[in-house]
Amino acid sequence: MIHPLVTQLRFARSEFVRCLEGLSDDDAQKRLLPMNSISWMIGHLANQEQFYWAFLGQGKVVYPGLNEMVGYGRPASTPSLPEMWQTWRDITAIADEFLNVLTTEQLTAHLVQGETTARETTGTMLLRNIYHYWFHTGEAHAVRQQFGHPDLPQFVGGMSSAVYQPE
Repeated sequence: MIHPLVTQLRFARSEFVRCLEGLSDDDAQKRLLPMNSISWMIGHLANQEQFYWAFLGQGKVVYPGLNEMVGYGRPASTPSLPEMWQTWRDITAIADEFLNVLTTEQLTAHLVQGETTARETTGTMLLRNIYHYWFHTGEAHAVRQQFGHPDLPQFVGGMSSAVYQPE
């Protein structure tokens, strides 16, 4: 069974995707200073999932160089929207291989990959990943509002896939 927090991450991902439906490549690459471009946000979230669930969880680096392009503290960039969506889809698919089998017991451990040990427990990292999605969903939504995009989501979407589940 998929852990309930993984279900919540998947819902946060789906709301992020829903927030960005209909976004053009041109608008995705624009920066509304001091914020980063929306295409950067997509790559940035993929970068976190690559580090947490692909690298620390499985020893895989799907996109070498991604951290240099969209990592925390790196210079601003405006990558293409199709490239970032493909990167995000590829990385989240690999991440799901790890997340699909994550257990409650594993959530209190620190992931270790070679010389790298996670600073936080796997459970805290999972929560951070979920909250990170909500942060950038709000930011991207605000950018789209400032661009004057019509018919944006007004509230959190249908929750049928993310209802409360006890552990």
